[in-house]
Amino acid sequence: MNSLHNDSFFQVPLVQRTTSEGVVDFPILYFDARCVQAFFWCKLALVEEKLIGTGLRPAMVWRGSAIVGLAFFEYLNTSIGLYNEAGLAIPVLPSTSSHSTRWLQLLQDVEHPGHELGFHIAHLPVTTNAACAAGKEIWGYPKFVTDIPFSLSEGRLNVSVRDPGDGKLSIAELKGQLGAGVPTPTLSLLLYSSLAGQRLRTKVNVRGKTRLHAGAATRLEVGASDHPMADTMRQLGLSTAIPVALTTTQGFQSRLNLGVPYR
Repeated sequence: MNSLHNDSFFQVPLVQRTTSEGVVDFPILYFDARCVQAFFWCKLALVEEKLIGTGLRPAMVWRGSAIVGLAFFEYLNTSIGLYNEAGLAIPVLPSTSSHSTRWLQLLQDVEHPGHELGFHIAHLPVTTNAACAAGKEIWGYPKFVTDIPFSLSEGRLNVSVRDPGDGKLSIAELKGQLGAGVPTPTLSLLLYSSLAGQRLRTKVNVRGKTRLHAGAATRLEVGASDHPMADTMRQLGLSTAIPVALTTTQGFQSRLNLGVPYR
């Protein structure tokens, strides 16, 4: 067995669930991946509109604006096969939370009992049917299958999401120069979703080598696609946006756990 599989990080109890694409072991284990995450300021009112009915509210807010994230993943070795993924997500808190914002929880371990800051995923394209079925049927994530080209070299990135109906059209493309960057903590995640009317909280334990980059030399462009993901990005004002900041993670490893119901 590959030495990665014997790492204590991955030595956790597994349970099986059946999806329309077959039996899957959970948590899903990610042994080797690369990741790019871009963060943008969007108008708070526009972000709040995207959270209506979710029981969530924006968590990273400043002077009438809220942070929205766009992430791209290249999964090179996982327990559910090789695939790429992209996610448009909003940092959130439950509407019932007594806190106004929880910026510092970004640095708090996701296993901390008081951890509330998480992400609402607006769109989550992937490149395989197996990953799509698991995301939709186990967590209720808004997944769809399409091409997600991923190119990350030392100093430059070019990542995109293609229209699933017409691969010649782009939903979104993020490209430009990265610069050197500085080391920054690799953050585990809390994801909020809803499945069959039940709200779920899902912990994603993450480790890897992450660098923080200024976003000034990169640009996001929303393409000519009329897909709902492209529409959402236009509605948020991201048609031609420059990130506030970017992170890149090499040797990205994670455990995507089953969701836990909450009220």
